[in-house]
Amino acid sequence: MTTREMLIRAKKCSTEALKISAADKNRAIEIMAQKIEQAADDILKANALDVADAKSKLSASMIDRLSLNKERISAMTHGMREVINLPDPAGEILSDIKRPNGLKIKKISCPIGVLAVIYESRPNVTSDAAVLSFKSSNVCVLKPGSDSYRTAKEIVKAMRDGLRKAGINEDFINLVPDPSRAAAAELMTAEGLVDALIPRGGAGLIKACVKNSTVPCIETGTGICHIFVEKTADISMALDIVDNAKTSRPSVCNAAEVCLVEKDIAARFLPELKKRLVDDRKAQGKVPVELRLDSQAARIIEGKNASADDFDTEFLDYIMAVKIVGSVGEAINHIAEHSTHHSEAIVTNNSAVAEEFTLGVDSAAVYVNASTRFTDGGEFGLGCEMGISTQKLHARGPMGLKELTSYKYIIEGSGQIR
Repeated sequence: MTTREMLIRAKKCSTEALKISAADKNRAIEIMAQKIEQAADDILKANALDVADAKSKLSASMIDRLSLNKERISAMTHGMREVINLPDPAGEILSDIKRPNGLKIKKISCPIGVLAVIYESRPNVTSDAAVLSFKSSNVCVLKPGSDSYRTAKEIVKAMRDGLRKAGINEDFINLVPDPSRAAAAELMTAEGLVDALIPRGGAGLIKACVKNSTVPCIETGTGICHIFVEKTADISMALDIVDNAKTSRPSVCNAAEVCLVEKDIAARFLPELKKRLVDDRKAQGKVPVELRLDSQAARIIEGKNASADDFDTEFLDYIMAVKIVGSVGEAINHIAEHSTHHSEAIVTNNSAVAEEFTLGVDSAAVYVNASTRFTDGGEFGLGCEMGISTQKLHARGPMGLKELTSYKYIIEGSGQIR
């Protein structure tokens, strides 16, 4: 089957979407989760081959992003089951009014249609995207990167087996037959067959999709996330937050890439930061964080001198750019100039400064005294996510079920004419 033939079948399948009840969708999701669990050995074997091929091409943090184990498969199916417990967004009445002329106007949510999802190394995106699309009554066409194609193929096989067992058309979930970039280009230009394109990956992928797509594109993902340590911050709390945001999983888009430190606290905080992220990690046999320092920070601690590009780079690795700023206003201005509008945080004990920061920073998620790593569909109670939208139109932040719907108006009259 070619990619175009798959798209034609997917488009035809989308007309069946609203005929499936919420109960039947939930039953199918449970069966799909069970099928993934039953296929765990096959999925892990495929993943081992993907990882082996990628080791010479990807960094250690990106290999971690690609790798699966039993615990991560369990997390995938847990996310699917959380979606079961969420309300079905399709067909929800959003408003219901009666006009003076007697017209009854209902605004109801409806699926977008066929969603094409182009993504990179993370295998869990396969199950997340598929289950969210299905629960919201959309049809998905998945295009993983070639480095995770074997793994995605086994996951999709298990999910399609689940749909068949549930008596539902397996074409609700599709994997492109071609792992090359040609298939991605075909999805980007499939007007009339693809209703929305969602890229999920690094800056290069997202830029290519936004630039080349002739179908509507929802921009997601690139995360140059900042943490601003304000002068009243609790040092211990700030260290915990920066450590978690940078090192818990540096290869994901909600990991912090830049630490801004107010000058009044820099001499106290930066030596502790270096000890925590560099010296202590070395002593524990962990990968130390490479600190790339602006000229002021470099006068306080040792590290690599930051280049201008370092404050505009999503490292996705054990690297963090560090800059000293004079005030919360300077921090806000720096973020406005360099952020990708994903997630930013302030650590402070001053509520007025916290309010100034949250109002002044224009990003999808703005934190006070918490790690940026919480920008995640599961952590936000969405079950799982399609991606983190960094745009403002239609969807922003973690994209769950509601963000995968549009709406239409149903007007009931009794012979009214205009």
